[in-house]
Amino acid sequence: MTQMPFHSDRPSSVLFVCGLNAIRSPIAEALTQKFFPDIYVASAGIFKGEADSFAAAIIAEETMAQANYNPRGLEDLTDGFFDLVITLSPQVHEAVMTQMRDVSVTVEYWPVSDPSQTQGAREQILDAYRIVREDLKNRILARFARHAP
Repeated sequence: MTQMPFHSDRPSSVLFVCGLNAIRSPIAEALTQKFFPDIYVASAGIFKGEADSFAAAIIAEETMAQANYNPRGLEDLTDGFFDLVITLSPQVHEAVMTQMRDVSVTVEYWPVSDPSQTQGAREQILDAYRIVREDLKNRILARFARHAP
């Protein structure tokens, strides 16, 4: 496992939010746990969805661990405070900004495509999910490994 060095501009806790906590946010959570185990990370959806088998498969490819996650909605979170909230779609960003307007938290929007709309053979669908995983991995590594100013 590759662990990235600590930099002082990195948050100590991060919440990734997507629509259903089925694909993008669980992938982001797993990648952050892999590369930055010193960051407390969680994921949630605006609504609680169903686990996605393609997402589980590409998480397992990357982390070499069985991806057993249970999607949860924002209301299911027991931890109420995060240093950073990262939203992964424009609709989710708008909803989070509305819900957290009275909370002192940094919110970032990362536009990440939704691979669930991909059709075709299993390998074609997995390839779309892999593209999302690699996009998230690049964003996570760039965001959390960057040096303090």
